[in-house]
Amino acid sequence: MVVADIDEAAAKETAELVEALGGRGHAICCDVSNLRDVEALARSAEQWFGAPTGLLVNNAGIGVGGQVVGQARTTDWERTIAVNLWGVIHGCEVFVPRMRQAGRGGIINIASVESFLPVPRMAAYNVSKAGVLALSETLAAELSGTNVIVSVVCPAFVKTNIIHPEAIDAALLPLAEAAMARYGWTAEQVARVCLNAHERGRLHVLPQRDARLMWLGKRLAPAAFTRAVGRLGRLMPSRMPPLSPPGPTASAPVAATQRNRNPEAPTPVYGDGGETTKEV
Repeated sequence: MVVADIDEAAAKETAELVEALGGRGHAICCDVSNLRDVEALARSAEQWFGAPTGLLVNNAGIGVGGQVVGQARTTDWERTIAVNLWGVIHGCEVFVPRMRQAGRGGIINIASVESFLPVPRMAAYNVSKAGVLALSETLAAELSGTNVIVSVVCPAFVKTNIIHPEAIDAALLPLAEAAMARYGWTAEQVARVCLNAHERGRLHVLPQRDARLMWLGKRLAPAAFTRAVGRLGRLMPSRMPPLSPPGPTASAPVAATQRNRNPEAPTPVYGDGGETTKEV
């Protein structure tokens, strides 16, 4: 497995975990918001595998929220879209042509329930994940009839370190931690469901029951569903800090599924042997 992350030390840690489990791991420093970095990742992965990448997992992402539309910082919008959406676009634009040429391959794009759940005060994140969902569905249509399979994953709570005391309002922190503890799945649980569903050719992957119920509610009664979410949103505190501190896009993780690092951590890349970007 090739593990790509903007934090090279984190990528190496994940690669070492892969090797400790009997696999082969290779770490690469990569900023998915930078097209040239992703192109270099593709070349490095093919050289390391000695074959085309068989499975790409676009998993890099950041969470930004806390402000209503009109109050959010432009830099938060730009950073979120750059990593969460452009990172996936770059991965698909670079790896899909290679998979077409090889005649086979797989792509797993990590979205979120918020790709269809309009959670208030999370507009930038919601928009970025909705874009990932739309991109994945379009790509699946374009690749239908080929041996390149596309899956988009829309998980709900996943137990990672996304909940930081310094980033979440003190009044909300106990509620967030309780919800994560009660409803959250481990990253390993989600990964297993994702890979199994992808092997079966599933396009939409909603690992948890609550994610599937929300998906059903949105499809059956979209207007009523949105109003209900809005009512819940009005119960939230009137002021919340951003969920992630301001900073350059380069500080966001790039690739690799990893234990408790980031809800959407590094992008593995698997060789033809099949990545986050990931090959198995």
